[in-house]
Amino acid sequence: MSTPLPQPCQMDSCQVIPCREGADAPHAWVVFRGEAELWWLRLLKPGFRHCFALLHDGHRWVIVDPLSSFTDVSVLDLPAAFDLPGWYHGMGMAVTPATVRRGLNRPAPWAPFTCVEAIKRLLGLHAPGIVTPWQLYRHLARPVPAA
Repeated sequence: MSTPLPQPCQMDSCQVIPCREGADAPHAWVVFRGEAELWWLRLLKPGFRHCFALLHDGHRWVIVDPLSSFTDVSVLDLPAAFDLPGWYHGMGMAVTPATVRRGLNRPAPWAPFTCVEAIKRLLGLHAPGIVTPWQLYRHLARPVPAA
C-alpha cells in the first residue's frame, strides 16, 4: 500500500539537486504506520509494521517510502511551511524527528533490505541491532543525554 500524499509535485516545477558531501543535511522525520498488506508483517507490533521518511530542505518536502516491490520517492508541491509531519500525526501515525548523518567513511553493516534498513541508510544510522520499525522508533524517540 502506497503512502497517502497531500498533493503530488507538478513535474515541471521540480528541480534535481545532487547530494554533495559537506552539503547541509535535510531535516528528517520517520513515520510509522500499522497497515500490513503482507501477511508476515502482521507479526510485527501493531502501529509499527512499516516506516517511511519525510525530508525537508527548507523549500521542498520529499517522501521516501521503501515498499516491498519498489521504493516510492515523491517530491511534494506544498508550501515550505506546511507541517507534513503533523499531517501524518493527525492521521494517527507515529512520527519522530531524525538526524541525517552525512560524510560517513565506513560502509553500513550488511542487512536484508527492508523498510527499516532503507531508512537507516537514508539517515546514515549504522545500528545492526535495529531490525523492526518498533526498534527504530524506540531508538529515534529516546531522549538525547545531556552533555
